[in-house]
Amino acid sequence: MSALHACVHYIDAFTERSGRLLAWLVLAMALLTAIIVVLRYGFNIGSILAQESVTYMHGALFLLGSAYALKAGAHVRVDIFYRDFSPRARAWVDALGGIVFLLPLCVFIIASSWDYVSESWSMRESSPEPGGIAAVFLLKTLIPLGAANLALQGIAEVLRAALLLTRQEQA
Repeated sequence: MSALHACVHYIDAFTERSGRLLAWLVLAMALLTAIIVVLRYGFNIGSILAQESVTYMHGALFLLGSAYALKAGAHVRVDIFYRDFSPRARAWVDALGGIVFLLPLCVFIIASSWDYVSESWSMRESSPEPGGIAAVFLLKTLIPLGAANLALQGIAEVLRAALLLTRQEQA
């Protein structure tokens, strides 16, 4: 196995494991939402901590799950032309799209969110609501972390396309 194949394999394995772990978060989020509804409307008991927990889980799911969506091909793409392309043409689109659009976007998100997240960490930002989660800074940390995770999977996708292109060019 070449170094590029190994790199793609390990990134894919990491993304697959994290995606499967995040799938459990969906179940936890659904159960907690059901509990919140039953407590509120059945027993007139509210919990800001529980409600904010659902928001945090939702944020984590979307920010960290974007890499898994990319790996699974579940991201947004204009398939009207792409679906009719040959595997080689798809590899070109994937490679160029990753290099020209995806990776620069990830770098932009990391760079533009860095001060925002750093400031939140420096003040240990917490919920403005009494009884809320005292760790808003952790939620905000998911922004650059999600972008880095997406960039990592983007690199794997670009390398996979490059491997397909070089294999076909040599054949």
